[in-house]
Amino acid sequence: MKNFPVQTRVTKRYGHTTILDNIKMTLNKGEIFGLLGPSGSGKTTFVKLLCGIEEATEGEVIVLEKQMPDLNVMKRIGYMAQADALYGELTAYENLEFFATLSGVSRREQKARILSAMKLVDLEKELQKRVEDFSGGMKRRLSLAIALLHNPDILILDEPTVGIDPSLRQKIWETFEDLRSKGVLILVTTHVMDEAERCSRLGMIKGGHLIAVGTPDELKKQTDSQTIEQAFLSYGGQSNEN
Repeated sequence: MKNFPVQTRVTKRYGHTTILDNIKMTLNKGEIFGLLGPSGSGKTTFVKLLCGIEEATEGEVIVLEKQMPDLNVMKRIGYMAQADALYGELTAYENLEFFATLSGVSRREQKARILSAMKLVDLEKELQKRVEDFSGGMKRRLSLAIALLHNPDILILDEPTVGIDPSLRQKIWETFEDLRSKGVLILVTTHVMDEAERCSRLGMIKGGHLIAVGTPDELKKQTDSQTIEQAFLSYGGQSNEN
């Protein structure tokens, strides 16, 4: 993998409405990049462009040296959407088995990968439980396990810790750090300021415009701010945290 597995110069419109306006960004191997912005700012549209779910109106999205959408590249991305795409009538194990097959994980490796992923999200005791009986937080954790199943080169997570208790959230971020240290690029969308502080770099987005990019310390220093929330407001953002 190149040091710059993601490069974008992209505009996205729906009809006459511009959702993303000329977003120029380079994401590095082995970093946790946080995309910070309020609801409706364009974060989810951007990650869908990276994953190949959406196509650019103008410009290009280059992922692992290929212009998206590219089916082979899509198989190397682990994606966790805001909405949990799970089969409630199936057990957790059956869901994982299904998505492992879709991701190209061999039958021989599936059981070990499933157990490892479920241990990371503290759900290994719930493998035979039907997903319709899971709480919202458990469904988020299962979705994260699915994204991790095929050992992706790039992990794209849209609001991954919503509804997850603080102690488990800490464990999940430790998992992110471990993956980052192994060279995985992780993109996390969030509006939670303490999570933004933990990212290697941040991109601040408002109304489809990228208003700032830098490390948390750089962004605070440039705006003479004590917190990322203050920095975001200084750049003209709008806090979305309760």
